[in-house]
Amino acid sequence: MKTAPSAIAPATALWRAMPPTRLLDCGMDYADVLQLQRLTADVPWDVAAESLGTAQLDRAAAADAAGHSATAIEAYRFAAANFLFAQMAYNFDGPRKVALYGRFTAAVGGAGKRSDPAWQRVEIPFAGGRMFGWLIRPTADPVGTVILLGGQSGWGAAYLAQADALTARGLAVLLAEGPGQGDTRMVGGVYLDVDVAAAYSAFVNVTVDCTPAVGIWGNSLGGLYAAVTAARDPRIVAVCVNGAPAQPKLLGFRAFGEQAAAMLGTTDPDAIQANFDRIALRPGRDRIGGALMVLHGGNDPLIGLVEQQPFLDAATDATLRIWDDGEHTIYNHAAERTALVADWFADHLANRART
Repeated sequence: MKTAPSAIAPATALWRAMPPTRLLDCGMDYADVLQLQRLTADVPWDVAAESLGTAQLDRAAAADAAGHSATAIEAYRFAAANFLFAQMAYNFDGPRKVALYGRFTAAVGGAGKRSDPAWQRVEIPFAGGRMFGWLIRPTADPVGTVILLGGQSGWGAAYLAQADALTARGLAVLLAEGPGQGDTRMVGGVYLDVDVAAAYSAFVNVTVDCTPAVGIWGNSLGGLYAAVTAARDPRIVAVCVNGAPAQPKLLGFRAFGEQAAAMLGTTDPDAIQANFDRIALRPGRDRIGGALMVLHGGNDPLIGLVEQQPFLDAATDATLRIWDDGEHTIYNHAAERTALVADWFADHLANRART
């Protein structure tokens, strides 16, 4: 299934969707955020962000040549963030978006192969296609593994900062690109019309070879995918839902609708909503047996607390954390949010590992 490419949105709309708090949360260098603000006054968003990524690759190459591996890793990661946000200027998979996402994946690989331990590229056959991810291990034997995923736009390796926090606490991390996301969609041909819980359980299959204690952390709409997977897969002992609706619906925003269309492979709004209904959490039927943490931002323009309440109702061991001024997925309290969730996973997975 394919959909036609869309034109790039105006810079003002892109800055609303990708404010500085989000850029920083997903790993962009602060100096590049400031430069992107200057450049996008005159230059298209994707061109400006790509130029910043290319400059960081040049910096990485110079550091490599000088034997400064730590600086090279840092620059590759900054480059990856720039390419990640460059491709977000497009919602559908035209050649420009696919090429920019390819540069993002390559930059992540540049950082990963220079890291110690090196990051492992994961490829999983599923539904006649392939799903992808990155497995990142701590320096010592991990006490558990967290599958970390996004929703409709930020996927997999967008969450390297969260992966850092988890590995610092002795946990391995699988940065997953699930159905309709990233390379799984653009290269692997797996869209959101498949069994979503079964897809993420295939990622669980990879993690149990690493550690027996498994958690899953879903951001934005990925929180729904995490929750429904946890409800069906008893191997998941802890799940974090960060800013997700339990019963998603089209919101009337152009970007959200186009991203949903790209994930499913059709622009038919009735088909998109029918698929949302199919993958929704089923109140009274879906039960989360492991521990649950739900995060909510009081200033989230997309998700209200009432839309997250069904997750809390589905679990017997549930924790709710609210930031009254929190943006969507708590971009504006990123350090506190990440530390809180990483500590929570470390506690629960370490406890399971000891039993």
